[in-house]
Amino acid sequence: MTKHISPTLRKWLPPVLVPLLLILLFHGVKGNTRWMDLWVNGVMAPLEQALGRLWSLLPWFSVAELLTASALTAGVVWLLRAVYLLIRQRCPKAFGRRMLALAVCLLWLWAGLCWMWNAAYYAPSFTEKSGLNTTPYSVERLAQVTELFAREAARLSDQVPRDSEGHFAAQRQDLFSTGTGIYVEISREFPCLEMESVAVKPIFFSRLQSILGFTGVYFPFTGEANVNIDAPLCMLPATIAHEMAHQRMVASEDEANFVGIAASVTSSSTVFQYSGYLFGLIHLCNALYPVAPDTWTEIVQTCFTPEMVTDWNDNNAYWDALSSPAEDAAGQVYDTFLKGNDQPLGLNSYGACVDLLVAYFGQQAQ
Repeated sequence: MTKHISPTLRKWLPPVLVPLLLILLFHGVKGNTRWMDLWVNGVMAPLEQALGRLWSLLPWFSVAELLTASALTAGVVWLLRAVYLLIRQRCPKAFGRRMLALAVCLLWLWAGLCWMWNAAYYAPSFTEKSGLNTTPYSVERLAQVTELFAREAARLSDQVPRDSEGHFAAQRQDLFSTGTGIYVEISREFPCLEMESVAVKPIFFSRLQSILGFTGVYFPFTGEANVNIDAPLCMLPATIAHEMAHQRMVASEDEANFVGIAASVTSSSTVFQYSGYLFGLIHLCNALYPVAPDTWTEIVQTCFTPEMVTDWNDNNAYWDALSSPAEDAAGQVYDTFLKGNDQPLGLNSYGACVDLLVAYFGQQAQ
């Protein structure tokens, strides 16, 4: 006796099975570095970079942010309607169909994310492609590099635009336009970073990003790098450089931090150099202070200028004021995402860029 598949089940099978198969395929092949490298550099990167150039024709807003806001709004409305059908109209079948449709959309989203971004975590890393040797180093070497960054930031601190009260006051639009040229020098040293630069876009809901604890986001489905413009301005150039590293398929946060810092300090722009040294100094401080607090205090006392102190305090005060359970929750979600993609340090990988900083700048610090 032949069993027939119901029309309803037959209708739902393809949209459910296809993303499931794509997800299973991804997890089946992600351990093959060669295949992931071929996919990322042969398909994924060219596609996303082409999308980034396409959407750069609309410089007034972030298409990624528009799509995200639209999807979230539609999802909430869809879910509220489902609950209404269940409670007010007592229609469990309609509720079930709506929840299934929502689950299918999430499946497709995850499948797309696997193949449009997560694959980059399993291709050869920037460290592997660049040949930088991150061998263990002494506290003394860490202190030397930290002092180098402090002295360079001090040297540049009075050369950047400031307002009447001494706060960093570069024009945001100038930073976005200048950002497209900051990878020229570092790409000569590391050809794996070479690409036609696309301008980064500002996030309209930047304060919300700050509440969640983020300074920027790369959106692989449009190839756009987006930055938080509500955060302290002195960090914006380095943040622009960081997000542009993601456009170059530098996936891990620690490597993107290093690449952004290196691109900034080797560029011809004084404001990017200063921001890069200041951003790097934060990471170096976080590594040095717990193991040698007196050394860090001495660096502050001997190297920090009044302008640096102003910027340092502005940055700390801003983030301290916005610290909240929402930030902790968002951080935990992203930490889980990173660890789920075999990034064992999770959010702590933001501090691991110190190894690369010491490896790259160690000779200069001697």
